[in-house]
Amino acid sequence: MILEQYYIECLSHASYLIGDESTGRAVVVDPRRDIAEYLDDATKYGLTIEGVINTHFHADFVSGHLELVAATGAWIGFGEAAETDYPIRRLRDGERLSLGEVELEILATPGHTWESISVLVRERHDAVPTAVLTGDSLFIGDVGRPDLVNLGDGSTADLARAMYRTVHEKLLTLPDRVTVMPAHGAGSSCGKNLSAELTSTIGEQRATNPSVQPMTEDAFVALVTEGQPVAPSYFSVDAAMNKRIHPLLAQDRTIPESTPAQVKAELAAGTLVLDARSVDDFAAGHLRGSVNVGFDGRFAETGGMVADVGEKIVLITYPGEEQDAAVRLARIGSDGAAGYLAVDRDGVFPAELAELVEAAPRTTVEQLDRLLAAGAVRLVDIRNPGERELGTIPGSIPIPLAQLRTRLDQVPDDKPIVVHCAGGWRSSVAASLLRAQGFDDVSDLLGGYNAWAEAHVPA
Repeated sequence: MILEQYYIECLSHASYLIGDESTGRAVVVDPRRDIAEYLDDATKYGLTIEGVINTHFHADFVSGHLELVAATGAWIGFGEAAETDYPIRRLRDGERLSLGEVELEILATPGHTWESISVLVRERHDAVPTAVLTGDSLFIGDVGRPDLVNLGDGSTADLARAMYRTVHEKLLTLPDRVTVMPAHGAGSSCGKNLSAELTSTIGEQRATNPSVQPMTEDAFVALVTEGQPVAPSYFSVDAAMNKRIHPLLAQDRTIPESTPAQVKAELAAGTLVLDARSVDDFAAGHLRGSVNVGFDGRFAETGGMVADVGEKIVLITYPGEEQDAAVRLARIGSDGAAGYLAVDRDGVFPAELAELVEAAPRTTVEQLDRLLAAGAVRLVDIRNPGERELGTIPGSIPIPLAQLRTRLDQVPDDKPIVVHCAGGWRSSVAASLLRAQGFDDVSDLLGGYNAWAEAHVPA
């Protein structure tokens, strides 16, 4: 049996290739849009991809099912409750799909969405299951969030109660040694306490996962509906795209290099210039009006927080990272990257752009304390609600990064603004976005809340 996991850090997303070596038949589960890796491995293993299974309508990325159908002629499978405008194979609870010796069993596991399914994998028809691909139902360390109501037609509480039954009546009834292989890992906005581990077992999750411990249904509902990260606005766009026919991603797509004059013209026209360099390099010098979303962090998801899907974008990257950056944006359906400017790590911009280069103001914890004591600053906390439960800086205004663009009217501009997150990466995004939106005096807090908390540990 071939069972390959493909994990991408920028979306904390896992997809899978399952193949039968005796027959050469295979399916792909929860694919991303750039499909070359699946096709290459299928060729390497002598497999023919004949089916594509989505465990649910993904919201955090655009699935690659249409691209794989175009490349292979495969069928597309969803849970029975799915409604699409393209042909699908409706997969029923308990249905078994044979690839030869390898057999897949479909488990209806609603809770994250109504159409959610899991895929139980056996190496032989009569064998104890080897693995269960749980989609966004059971994660390592958590369960899928039930509050993305745009994905279902019931209330959050209804989905949470369905998840309770999924966990206790379906997934935890599997043998302890079955490997758990979810669709997401740590950092994903599809849950709140996901582990950095990429696989586990049913037994390990039964013993260690806080969300699946014995509790009443009401206690479970309260646990999984509180403290979830704010969902980026693009989630609803991507969920809708995954239900309909949409333009395919050209697998050989490249974006052209922009001249300095073109970059200057795009800035003047109001085009989003996305600077994918590190926080420190951006702070040392960047183009006035550009927004910093570092390639070294959650680039794709955060890019979806500062730009609309389909919006025209010009990228600033380190040399050699520009095409990968465009692909990462395309994974969330943002195909608007129209060009790039590469800047070496010494941070020297072309002379034609020198008049637009400026440093980003930054504030230390000591400076912030003085400003707060004098009442001379507005402090904006862009962390998620669950993070604020760990502690806050007195006087901070909570506006999660995912909501910042839609809540600009709630950002006071009567005093200088300091923005903070947990460690300093997201605050550079937020501060640069506010400056690009016309807020004049905006800095970010060096080291974020973590640095402030460390400096204020009681003696």
